[in-house]
Amino acid sequence: MRQNARPTQPLAFEKRFVMSNEKKKSVKSLYARLAVFAAVLGPGIITLSVGNDAGGLATYSRAGALFGFDILWIFVPLTIILIMVQEMANRMGVVTGDGLSSMIRERFGVKTTFYLMMALLFVNFRTIMAEFAGVAASAELVGAPPLLVVPICAAAVIGLVLRWDYKSVEKVFLVAAFFYITYLVAGYMVKPDPVEVAKALLIPKWIPSKAYILIVLALFGTTTAPWMAFFQQSSVVEKGIDIEDAAYSRADTIFGSVFVNFVALCIVITCAMTLHPAGIEVNNAGEAATALAPLMGNWARHLFAFGLFNASMYAACVLPLATAYTICEAMGWERGVNKRYGEAPQFYFLYVASIILGAFFVLLPGRSFIDMIIVSQVVNGILLPIVLVFILILVNDSKIMGTHTNGRIYNYFCVTTVAFLTVLSVAYIVSLFL
Repeated sequence: MRQNARPTQPLAFEKRFVMSNEKKKSVKSLYARLAVFAAVLGPGIITLSVGNDAGGLATYSRAGALFGFDILWIFVPLTIILIMVQEMANRMGVVTGDGLSSMIRERFGVKTTFYLMMALLFVNFRTIMAEFAGVAASAELVGAPPLLVVPICAAAVIGLVLRWDYKSVEKVFLVAAFFYITYLVAGYMVKPDPVEVAKALLIPKWIPSKAYILIVLALFGTTTAPWMAFFQQSSVVEKGIDIEDAAYSRADTIFGSVFVNFVALCIVITCAMTLHPAGIEVNNAGEAATALAPLMGNWARHLFAFGLFNASMYAACVLPLATAYTICEAMGWERGVNKRYGEAPQFYFLYVASIILGAFFVLLPGRSFIDMIIVSQVVNGILLPIVLVFILILVNDSKIMGTHTNGRIYNYFCVTTVAFLTVLSVAYIVSLFL
């Protein structure tokens, strides 16, 4: 028996050795994939995290305060739409190696592109003002003078991009995105009933009122802002992501979309559980901060102020950058933080000017920071379906995208979104005159 058994031992050892090698290869392959994902990570999570900026925070706080759990159902279609819009922009950047505004110019001509860029510039500038309004509101919460804090922050934002290259700036943005965990903690501490949350998410509830239409439109505008598609596609091109890494880049987009909307959901739930029962509508940052008072006690105002400041500064860095990228790309000008001022003067002029003017207008007396922020998100929501039409035409052009065009179901959902947002925008505009 021993003689018969001996020949099998080397075979068994060889089998174990082969399996060990396969396991090692598998581990190495896993590490390699994680390394590629880490290298590709950035454009999606950075762009999408800006959706939870001062505008997002104000909009989500007011939505939860006004309508409680009745507004939660909108986050399911919001998340799907956000993923699809950003994935299309991401895919176009990877496949073509060209930015969205450049593609629009080549496909639709200079005149159409010019008018679209002017509309985008107007909308983006209002949103940049909203970011500095968030900085001012966070300063007020801790008793700091906005007249001092806002100019200092504006100078810091300008210095960040003027002094550092793209990789350094991207790392700063990724670190800033991490601090959104503040709102996840707040959402956990209010201890919502999971069953009630699930019901509110899955069962749509429409309230026929001007305030409800306004909030829904603002939610779309802050979650899927038009500039985000332009900036993500430009970031993908700037980073030089290849078609071979398209799956990793898509994962970056999906992860970013789910993460930021989960954070937003936590903000709405927190305010729905604390402010809504008390009938507080959130007309200023102080009222929004009271949502955390039962959870954090005396630290509530400081915690909210930190979250608002981080979100505002984060977006105040990214949004002017996105605006400069988009406009310069559309006009065919040199662009990019890796360029020197002499190589891309228009890019740096647009970046610096939008920050200085945004900070200046916020400091003018007699302005409501929260109202300024909400209106900017509504305007974003009105522009979104127009930009989405351009994206759909481009991404479905097989001459440009080859085999990477949309599927039928994908297009059906996108067209439905355009129709819904158009009806919503018209309804809101009509309501202004009634």
